[in-house]
Amino acid sequence: MLILELVITSFASCSALGNETDKIALQQFRSLLTDNSAGTLASWNDSHHFCQWTGVTCGLRHQRVTALNLDGQDLAGTVSPFIGNLSFLQYLNLANNSLHGFIPPEIGRLFRLRNLILSHNTLGGGIPSNLSQCLNLLTLELDYNYLHDHIPSEFGLLSKLQKLSFSNNNLTGPIPASIGNLSSLQVLDLLNNSLIGGVPVSTSKTRLKVFLVSENELTGGFPSANLSSLNIILPNLQTLVLGDNQFTGPIPDSLSNASNLATIDIPLNNFSGRVPASFGRLQNLKWLNLLQNFLGSGTTDGLSFLADLANCSNLEMLDLQYNQFKGELPVSVGNLSTQLKQLLMSGNRIRGSIPEVITNLFSLNRLYIDDNMLTGNIPMSIGRLSNLHYLNLGQNKLTGHIPSTIGNITGLIDLYLYNNSFEGSIPLSLSNCKSLQEILLCHNKFTGTIPSHMISPSSLVTLLNVSHNSLSGPLPPEVGNLKNLISLDVSYNQISKLYMQANHFQGPIPQLGGLKGIRFLDLSNNNLSGQIPEFLVNLSSSLQFLNLSFNNLEGEVTVQGIFGNTSAFKVDGNKELCGGIPELHLPSLALVSLALVFWLRNLKEEHLPTHSLGHFYERISYDALFKATDGFCSSKLIGSGSFGSVYKGTLGPDGRIVAIKVLNLQQKGAFKSFLAECKALSSIRHRNLVKILTACSSVDSHGNEFRALVYEFMGNGNLDMWLHPNDEQMQLKPWSFLQRLNIAIDVASALDYLHHQCQTPLVHCDLKPSNILLDHEFTAHISDFGLSRLVFESNEDIFWSHLSSSAFKGTVGYIAPEYGMGVHPSTSGDVYSFGILLLEMFTGRRPTDNIFEDDFNIQKFVKSAMPKRATGFLDQSIFCGEVGESSDEQADWSDCGIDKAECLLSVFEIGLTCSAESPNDRKDMNGVARDLLSIRDKFLKTRVHEDRVQSPAPSDTLEEAA
Repeated sequence: MLILELVITSFASCSALGNETDKIALQQFRSLLTDNSAGTLASWNDSHHFCQWTGVTCGLRHQRVTALNLDGQDLAGTVSPFIGNLSFLQYLNLANNSLHGFIPPEIGRLFRLRNLILSHNTLGGGIPSNLSQCLNLLTLELDYNYLHDHIPSEFGLLSKLQKLSFSNNNLTGPIPASIGNLSSLQVLDLLNNSLIGGVPVSTSKTRLKVFLVSENELTGGFPSANLSSLNIILPNLQTLVLGDNQFTGPIPDSLSNASNLATIDIPLNNFSGRVPASFGRLQNLKWLNLLQNFLGSGTTDGLSFLADLANCSNLEMLDLQYNQFKGELPVSVGNLSTQLKQLLMSGNRIRGSIPEVITNLFSLNRLYIDDNMLTGNIPMSIGRLSNLHYLNLGQNKLTGHIPSTIGNITGLIDLYLYNNSFEGSIPLSLSNCKSLQEILLCHNKFTGTIPSHMISPSSLVTLLNVSHNSLSGPLPPEVGNLKNLISLDVSYNQISKLYMQANHFQGPIPQLGGLKGIRFLDLSNNNLSGQIPEFLVNLSSSLQFLNLSFNNLEGEVTVQGIFGNTSAFKVDGNKELCGGIPELHLPSLALVSLALVFWLRNLKEEHLPTHSLGHFYERISYDALFKATDGFCSSKLIGSGSFGSVYKGTLGPDGRIVAIKVLNLQQKGAFKSFLAECKALSSIRHRNLVKILTACSSVDSHGNEFRALVYEFMGNGNLDMWLHPNDEQMQLKPWSFLQRLNIAIDVASALDYLHHQCQTPLVHCDLKPSNILLDHEFTAHISDFGLSRLVFESNEDIFWSHLSSSAFKGTVGYIAPEYGMGVHPSTSGDVYSFGILLLEMFTGRRPTDNIFEDDFNIQKFVKSAMPKRATGFLDQSIFCGEVGESSDEQADWSDCGIDKAECLLSVFEIGLTCSAESPNDRKDMNGVARDLLSIRDKFLKTRVHEDRVQSPAPSDTLEEAA
């Protein structure tokens, strides 16, 4: 009895100790998390037993934690290594959160663990090999993270594992052969990584049902050459996805021995030869995707396998697009499964006519046979395909009329018949197709008119292209009721009347010069802007009446063509128009120019104080800028960007050299960028911001609107040309660590001023090396900050107009990731760009360098190199020869001095912090500027002999540098 009591007492003591261990582990786990939802972890306190905490499940007998499920709880932070102390844990699910950092190797101690699910987070680093110690694992899901390095070969020890999912990471190396030891494995998902090599022979030992390896860099044949048959391997396989790799050779005939196959998805590879006829034995096959390979027998019977596929009675999708199939489309196509929903055969060499029997496939919702060599007519029975939504027969040699039975396909959404030789009229029956959105009938021989019944007020049409036909008569006025219309092209026809009034059309008047027979054109009551285009003058031989009234048109009205007859056109309600014949009573161009001079003068007096800008040219005309740049000669061109080109010019009697930025008004938002830049630049004063001298808003010699900004000239070009000189600029290098640091401080100081010291904070939104200009003393000046918007609501439209323009598309690599998700601009976006800029300055690598692919970026590049302190990843001139010319990646930074090594490490830490993925993890520019100044002070104190910057001569002028 005494012994029994001792055992019970000892057992109770151990149980209590275990409970306390679990509680401490959970508390430590909680301490590293942020509960963004402000509710999930609210119960995790001493007022509740830890077994009652949200997401925690305990065993009934010992009250030990057996499951922790916090899936989708909006948690952030890192996973504590204390998780490894929950020794009774069987189920761990932290998926669909915002966890970062590394997977703790301590999880490998959880020998009872059956399910480990960490997918859809931002976890990084390698996959800990000691997870292989969790010998009871059934499920291991780490997909949708930022994991890298190899798949540990030790995972071959997990003999009970049924599901392994590592998709959408940055994993490299081969698929380990030890995978073959996973005799219970049913699902292997390695999609979207950077895996190399072939599919290991050892997979034959598994019970795989699902094999997903698409979007990798796998090579060779499939299966491996020494696997002669699938009769004994992968007998349970149901889903095979190999797309977007580099597999070669024929599709093995033995693949059909995996009789349970329902999905074969192998697009975007280099498979060649015939499609195995034995696929007809796959009774469960639903999905066969062979897109973009090199398949085809090379003979005219390349599609003979379709007769065999007729036995696949469950087939729903067949994609043969962009291969090398030749010959006629066999009548056996009509014997395919009646459940077939998609038949896609674009981009092959299929000849002959469309067989009538194809309409037996009454379940089809998508039929693509475009970009082939088909001839003959569309079968009259096409109307039997009543479930069809998408029909593409474009780019063939089809002839005849469009059958009226096409109107029976009432659910049709897209109709593409372009680039054929169809003739006759567009069938009235198309008006029955109420769901039509895109209609491409261009480049045919259609005659007659566009049926008005085809275009109802409730129409969903977004794209209508009937150009390059022989259509005549008026464009139906119902076109004006197409509320969803995005693109309309009726050019190169004989349309006589075009009525587009009372819509919400925006932008310049579209190019309609192809409408040579147009007699009546009404574009009134819209939001059209810009100048009246010249092609309207050239249409005067046919055009009898033109109505442009009540838009937002501007500039001078010509007196030529139809504009010489006041009864033939209307332009009232356009407040910015001038000139024209006297009967219009519009202000003269001279009067408008005079008003512009006064506007510029007021702009100068009220917003551009001369003490901040230096000399301000009160009068600047297009002619003056034309002369200053020798007619905007290409030899004067010194740069170009998303919103315009920059020329070097000479102004005034003193021959002052300036930079003239001519805005590209074809870019959306250029006018707003002009106004925003004038206003923003006029009221700020900082030594590291480029100065505006004046502005020009006029018309050029062709009557087109013209706007330009005149800046102070910077003699040493921009930072980009110093970081990445071309062959003609190699003499620019080297330049030192201290010079780079000084420029970084200049840029940080300017951003600090814009963000924190202006009356209204300014966001740059487009910081990059080419926007950092260097004067003769190598002081850095930020340019183009006028393209940003003021951070308050009234100017929100300025920013978003830039965001949707090519201004952002042209600077990939520097844009904060949150902008791509529609987040409003903020100063932290500039901080991100500065962080990337800082890393680029000291590594010498652009963020768009070829080595940065998929999710591997400049930040990860620096992070991976910092622990080694290797010089191989640095710009080799960074210490002006002190490191030497060697590119040995094993050389240590300390070879050039401990002081520089420590300072360089600090610079990289700032760059990484500034370019953090989350805006909340970034510094502000005030702190960044202070930190960089501290680094410079430390550096100068320890290296007194470098107490001044040596300019990287020899060039003093931009022409010599470039």
